[in-house]
Amino acid sequence: MNIHGTGIYHIYNRGNNQQKIFFNDENYFYFLRKCHTYLKPVCDILAWCLMPNHFHFLIDVTEKSIKLVKCGGIEMTAITTGFRLLQSSYAKGINKQENRTGNLFQQKAKAKIVSGEDNYADTAFHYIHQNPVTSNLVSNPEDWQYSSFMDFVSLRNGTLCNKEKAIELLNLSFQDIKINTGIIISEEKVKNIY
Repeated sequence: MNIHGTGIYHIYNRGNNQQKIFFNDENYFYFLRKCHTYLKPVCDILAWCLMPNHFHFLIDVTEKSIKLVKCGGIEMTAITTGFRLLQSSYAKGINKQENRTGNLFQQKAKAKIVSGEDNYADTAFHYIHQNPVTSNLVSNPEDWQYSSFMDFVSLRNGTLCNKEKAIELLNLSFQDIKINTGIIISEEKVKNIY
């Protein structure tokens, strides 16, 4: 993962060979529990979405996130270590469940800074939440239970996201979230968050 300092990052990864990484509801919940364990202590999650064969996070990377920690004899940032442990521990459980071996995920999660001069953080926020709609899994973002959208529109009270920080950093309002997540983002703008 290429994290080059503090800022807001779009972090994503998908199944190896674009294969499924979530096979049932419990798999999504298992992954989210691991996010609480490995990610929440080292960063502020601003938005997230889990899809059948990939995931997206919008994360505020702070000084705490880029602190170097030892992991298996090598030094990495806390956030890189968090994603590495999240993916490897989740993959072990899924490989056991599915009676399979090998990589579940593509090698490393990808990270793109979306804050700063160009500031595509709000684009990433809405894109992440509309992903299940644009992938034809549901008709409305609030119908997909495996994203933070339901938390932001008060349909659920999830604790993985730091909603207050997301609203502050992205200058969002409740109405903003509902309206802008419903507007499909152009291909050109989407390219800026990858």
